[in-house]
Amino acid sequence: MTENNNYFIVKKKALPEVLLKVVEAKRLLEADKNMTKQEAMNRVGISRSSYYKYKDDIMPFRENLQGKTITFMIIMEDIPGLLSEVLKVIADYQASILTILQAIPVNGVASLTISVDVLSPGTDIQDMVATIEHLEGICELKLLSRE
Repeated sequence: MTENNNYFIVKKKALPEVLLKVVEAKRLLEADKNMTKQEAMNRVGISRSSYYKYKDDIMPFRENLQGKTITFMIIMEDIPGLLSEVLKVIADYQASILTILQAIPVNGVASLTISVDVLSPGTDIQDMVATIEHLEGICELKLLSRE
């Protein structure tokens, strides 16, 4: 029987604490090559069984994104210059825009779907998304895919 791998994008606040601790233990191990797995598990306060159960199935969204395509949908107010601000944020994070699909605004609100190519290994997609989300006039931002 083959395993069907399904992927989900979940906000941090929705994750159980154990999964966040596994991610932190992995980060500690990556940062300090001399640290043992047991030391990392002890530091974050998880059991060996929890670490090994989830270690291959949880990773921060920003990992391994260089050369990947990220697609997100934005619901935004119809404010002159707001799209320009969104595009500037994307450029500031060294991501290249592949496609933009904008619907005609209805009742002062437009929906926008953008696909971007992550060019730099240092690009933090989480920060980019958060920066866009906090622009005045952005009503909602949803990540649709990561390829």
